[in-house]
Amino acid sequence: MSMSITYKKAGVNIDAGNELVKRIKRKFPKIGGFGGLFPIEGSKYNLVSSTDGVGTKLKIAFLLNKHDTVGIDLVAMNVNDLICVGAKPLFFLDYFACGKLDVNQAEQVIKGIKKGCHLSGAELVGGETAEMPGFYKNGEYDLAGFAVGVVEKNKEINGKKIKPGDIVIGLPSSGPHSNGYSLLRKIFSDVQLKKYSKQLLAPTKIYVKEILAAISKFNSKKQNIVGIAHITGGSFYDKIARILPENVKIVIKKNSWKVPKIFKLIQEQGNVSDEDIYRTLNMGIGMILIVCKESSLDIKKFFKGAKIIGYVEKGSKGVELI
Repeated sequence: MSMSITYKKAGVNIDAGNELVKRIKRKFPKIGGFGGLFPIEGSKYNLVSSTDGVGTKLKIAFLLNKHDTVGIDLVAMNVNDLICVGAKPLFFLDYFACGKLDVNQAEQVIKGIKKGCHLSGAELVGGETAEMPGFYKNGEYDLAGFAVGVVEKNKEINGKKIKPGDIVIGLPSSGPHSNGYSLLRKIFSDVQLKKYSKQLLAPTKIYVKEILAAISKFNSKKQNIVGIAHITGGSFYDKIARILPENVKIVIKKNSWKVPKIFKLIQEQGNVSDEDIYRTLNMGIGMILIVCKESSLDIKKFFKGAKIIGYVEKGSKGVELI
C-alpha cells in the first residue's frame, strides 16, 4: 500500500491555524465567527465583514493559463461567509498582487470578480493592484478579497439556538471550491491536474441569493434556520463546530449523499484517511444549514439538490462522522 498523504504532509497545518485563532481571541474575544459584526450606532443594523483569498487553486490557473474564473472564487469565499450570519452582501474590494503586471491576465481575473459580485448582489467598489518585482514568479499573482454586508440586529444567525433534535441539511458544492488544493496538488501530477481541470477549476458556488430567500421565507416569524456553516478549511470537523453552543454535538452520516468521483479519486490515489479527507475537502457539500426538525423537510425542498445529512444531539461540543 502506498504511503498515506495528509494535509499536514502537504504543507498545511490546520491545528497551527486553530491555535493562532485561539491566541488572537484571547485579546480580541469578539472575533472567530464566519463574519465580524460591527453595530451601527443609532441604527437597527450590524455591518458584517469578511476577508479571504483563493489559495493554491491559483497554481492550477497558472498551469492552465486560465484566469477568468478565479475571481468568482475570490468573491464566493467572502460572501459565503457573510451569509452564515444571515447578512446581505453590500460591497466588495479586491487586492491583486504580482511581480510584473500582465494587463490581459489581470483583466481576466477582474472579469471573474465582476461575475462573482453579480451572482452575490455585491457591488465592486474598489481594490488595489500591487506590482512587486522579485516577490512573485513571472506569470503568477495572489488574490485577497474583502466583503461587507448588513444584517438586522437580533436577527443574525449565530448558532446559539441550536438544540438537540435539530436537523442538518447539506447543500451541494460545485467541486472542491477553494480549499484543499495543497493536498490534491501533492497527490496529482501536472498531467492529472490538466486532465481533471474542469472539476478542479470549477468556481466556488455562491449560495447568497438562495439562502437569503430561505431566511426570508423560513425565519420571518420564527428562526427555523438556526445555524449556517460554510464548509471550507477545517471542513466538517472545524467549520461546523465553530457555530455550536456548548453541550451539543453534530452527527454527520457520510452515506447520506453521493460523494462526487473527483473526491473519491483524490482519497484513493493519496491513500488519505477518512478523518483527514473530511477535515480537508468539502466532499460535495459546500454549505450546511442546521434547522428546526418541524421545518426541515420544507427547507430541504426549498434548495435544489439539498440532502438531510445529519442531526444534533446532546454531547461534548464537536462533530462526529459515522
